[in-house]
Amino acid sequence: MTDEAVLKRIKVIVKDHGGQLALANAIGVDQGFISKVINKKQDISYYLIRKLCFQLKYSPEWLILGTGEKHLHKPDSAKLITEIQMLRTEVDILHARMRAYELEMQEIKQHLNPEKQNAG
Repeated sequence: MTDEAVLKRIKVIVKDHGGQLALANAIGVDQGFISKVINKKQDISYYLIRKLCFQLKYSPEWLILGTGEKHLHKPDSAKLITEIQMLRTEVDILHARMRAYELEMQEIKQHLNPEKQNAG
């Protein structure tokens, strides 16, 4: 996930906690990890989102979608994280299937055009 809007909200959380080091200590990660995310050298992970939501009680809806309350007020909000993880898994499965179909198409093309295979 490399959403600019999510990154903007993570920067708000960094500021709320007094900087990257304070945030890193609050959620039990290395400050370098926070820095890499902020500087777009590492993708925003569900691991980070989960820590921000469960440990610091930020609303997944606010963090991911930018809607609703900033902080959790109801226990069902954590359900959104689980749903997103399930959707992410489905997307990964679809990507794998698409790659398999691409490879299958390559094989079919090679069988249909054997002269191109010999030319390479």
